[in-house]
Amino acid sequence: MSSAPHFHDASTRADLVDWGAQPDAISGASRSSGKLVHKGPGNRPEIGIWVCTPGRWRLSIPRDEFCHFVAGRATYRSDTGEVIEVTPGTAVMFPAGWTGECEVHATMRNTYYLSDREADK
Repeated sequence: MSSAPHFHDASTRADLVDWGAQPDAISGASRSSGKLVHKGPGNRPEIGIWVCTPGRWRLSIPRDEFCHFVAGRATYRSDTGEVIEVTPGTAVMFPAGWTGECEVHATMRNTYYLSDREADK
């Protein structure tokens, strides 16, 4: 086991695992795939690569999540009305409890860090 979990070619590697259809679809049939770099005790934190095909769905971010998008194009719309246009090079810190919709226009890829911190209840 590596003392610093890592892998190379995060923006292009093809040995991804099919994670299935995106739940809570509004339109389209988005499918996700990815590769884990690290999962801590109790699955926290979780770090990896995520790829998603076009479609639109509802989402609720359970824990703070940092995403660095390296390919594709998408629009995130929060329930408060904020619109985040995502293109390669975009970095977003979604706070725990963020809710809204995601619409993927062109297959997107990101590296992500899903933290330990949950939304306040």
